[in-house]
Amino acid sequence: MKLKDLLRGVAVRAATADMETEITGVSYDSRQTQAGDLFVAVSGFAVDGHKFVPMAAEKGAVCAVCEHEAEGGIPCVVVENSRRALSIIGANWFGHPAREMTMVGVTGTNGKTTSTYLIKSILEKKAGAKVGLIGTIQNMIGSEVIPTERTTPESFELQRLFRQMADAGCTHVVMEVSSHALALDRVYGIPFAVGVFTNLTQDHLDFHKTMENYCDAKALLFRQCDVAVYNADDHWHERLLRGSSCRRFSYGVDSEADLRARNVALTAGSVAFDAEADTDWTPVEVGIPGPFTVYNTLDAMAACYNLGVSLQDCADALRQGHGVKGRMEVIPTPGKGYTVLNDYAHTPDALENVLTAVKGFAKGRTVVLFGCGGDRDRTKRPIMGGIAARLADFCIVTSDNPRTEEPQAIIDDILAGMAGCDHYVTIPDRVEAIHWAMDNAKDGDVIVLAGKGHEDYQEIHHVHYPMDERVIVAEHLKH
Repeated sequence: MKLKDLLRGVAVRAATADMETEITGVSYDSRQTQAGDLFVAVSGFAVDGHKFVPMAAEKGAVCAVCEHEAEGGIPCVVVENSRRALSIIGANWFGHPAREMTMVGVTGTNGKTTSTYLIKSILEKKAGAKVGLIGTIQNMIGSEVIPTERTTPESFELQRLFRQMADAGCTHVVMEVSSHALALDRVYGIPFAVGVFTNLTQDHLDFHKTMENYCDAKALLFRQCDVAVYNADDHWHERLLRGSSCRRFSYGVDSEADLRARNVALTAGSVAFDAEADTDWTPVEVGIPGPFTVYNTLDAMAACYNLGVSLQDCADALRQGHGVKGRMEVIPTPGKGYTVLNDYAHTPDALENVLTAVKGFAKGRTVVLFGCGGDRDRTKRPIMGGIAARLADFCIVTSDNPRTEEPQAIIDDILAGMAGCDHYVTIPDRVEAIHWAMDNAKDGDVIVLAGKGHEDYQEIHHVHYPMDERVIVAEHLKH
């Protein structure tokens, strides 16, 4: 592809390169650069990609896209924003695959994964769609599973994935859109038919610094979608909608909304409610316990309703659905009188929601096993400790992904919020902690393994060690 075609739509400030240059590949990591590539210098968290232009040149790059002049001895194209340029270049390189499909983006602190799976299920069952899914647990092309390393891939890889999906016959794509992805322009320029906002609670403040910055990053999704589906019960929605000109569609339980849940009934295994939109209504039942499931269900229905699926068809598809891995997932414990639930709850709000839900149906004690991730927002640690101490009948404080921090230091931060609590133990080794929880469980207890969810590893000093809590529980039951 000629350089001029690759740069179509990019805001170019200056260039020393010949626009007729033939480009045979695109790279943004100099370690992956090959002869004939266009190298895009992107500034990362720790390093400035401009430093690697010389290395890219040595490997045969014929041109570099930069935000300022860089060493390297190869022609350069200077742009206003290299991250946005990479996103546009990716779309041009792969032939704008997102334009060939109906795009749905879901953002928010909690509920993104469950919402995307529910939307996918409804569209497949009731709209005859083949749906690509991009998210925390995995990427999917229809029923084919593709492993993932981050919630939203880098923009060029995202465009590559879109091309795979379009070529495989996908009609729709449903994707989780993280605040990082929005702030770092990984989804820049993608034409979303529907953007969905679930909620906003404390998370990722190590990156965003303030809740206002966090909200403003999420709000970027509504600047590039046709319809904004938002949670009217979440007080951040007013700030979130500022500056957006798209059509708006609200959902809620307590607030007046375009789609509202009434007569909500919660049981140990499901939620049920009446969904009302204008004069249309239908009974809904979903086999995922917890009051937050009502919101996840509402936003999924609202998204699909705005894509032409009736409320009745949405409800029918949801009745046929199953749970999501690591989201209020029951881990089998045959022959035991206690229940083990696995949930990804790793934020204060998510932990509070899960424990509140479990206390509503647990016949015995609500026991929570949790930790906090290392190298992440430290301020939420004592908050989560306080929530666990207040809501759980017993707490087991352990490790999550300690990363480069010492597990005990993280635990100490958590314990700072548990002053006065006498119903807890600390066991830094998570496997040992799970064993202890099972060995000390009583009939009727519900043990909540919080924080890891779908993850099947534990990250310690940049190494991923195998750790699947389903396997740990199953193996311990054999002893």
